[in-house]
Amino acid sequence: MTTPNKQVLLASRPQGRVTEDNFRIVEAPIGRPAAGEVLVRNEWLSLDPYMRGRMSEAKSYVPPVQLGEVMVGQTVGEVIESQDARFKPGDKVLTPLGWQLYGVARGKELTPIDVNRAPASYYLGVLGMPGLTAWLGLSEIGQPKPGETVVVSAASGAVGSVVGQLAKIAGCRAVGIAGGKAKCEYVVRELGFDACIDYRAGKLLPELRQACPKGVDVDFENVGGEILDTLLSIMNPFSRIVLCGLIADYDVSEPHGYKKLRSVLVNRIRMQGMIVFDWKHRYGEALQALAGHLAAGKLKYRESVVHGLDNAPRGLIALLKGEHFGKQLVKLD
Repeated sequence: MTTPNKQVLLASRPQGRVTEDNFRIVEAPIGRPAAGEVLVRNEWLSLDPYMRGRMSEAKSYVPPVQLGEVMVGQTVGEVIESQDARFKPGDKVLTPLGWQLYGVARGKELTPIDVNRAPASYYLGVLGMPGLTAWLGLSEIGQPKPGETVVVSAASGAVGSVVGQLAKIAGCRAVGIAGGKAKCEYVVRELGFDACIDYRAGKLLPELRQACPKGVDVDFENVGGEILDTLLSIMNPFSRIVLCGLIADYDVSEPHGYKKLRSVLVNRIRMQGMIVFDWKHRYGEALQALAGHLAAGKLKYRESVVHGLDNAPRGLIALLKGEHFGKQLVKLD
């Protein structure tokens, strides 16, 4: 193909907050698939908090993106050319091809998606990694029981919004934490949470106590920092913390110094990290459940979209600042 590919590379590692200078946009030839490979034209790019960790050299559960490499990320797109019998031109697929318009991947790295069941972009959100994270993290680690109180931080985000709705489906009281009045109103009025606390209002502890009169049984933690430290004050004995994200620490030079960890001991709290890849053997089950709830109208879903690959860095920066609603995506026009 003569049309050039466009890619976003990691140009430098952030020192503190991510800036647009940490990225470099280049043009490159479009690859041709070899045996067992597929060429895909990407249509949607997912932006997620984990990307901040991949920009750092700090030890993590996966290797960091190397300087000069294409930024990591999931996409959905259309097969253009295939050297794998399982795929044909026109097929819609979920890919790991990252921040670029075109990419070549091994067929075994691709997942077919059914755009008749849901729009393609949903497979990056409610029917994708965020939805799977919410369903698996809540059911397997949180283990909510009817009548319990589930608190979700970053409640208007891609993962948190699904967690709270699943908690309601499970018969629990769902309390969200979000930044700003508009997000809190959305979480309660649109998503059906019982309450939502605006952490920016400066009354986090008293408002949490009011919203959780019986204490907290499950904390699905996406933020960490002061929010997690505050929640530790009102966790019930034998409660569970699903530690899914620590976005409060991602863009700071010094992590939060926790003061309430004694609560973990006193209340025999079980805290476990949630990495969705650990549950690959359960993806089919989770996807079936999520799709069923979505079809039944029990799951509401919202997307924040930026247009054009050139604006992907700006979209990630907005995500890390909490300026988005729901799932953050890039439409690759």
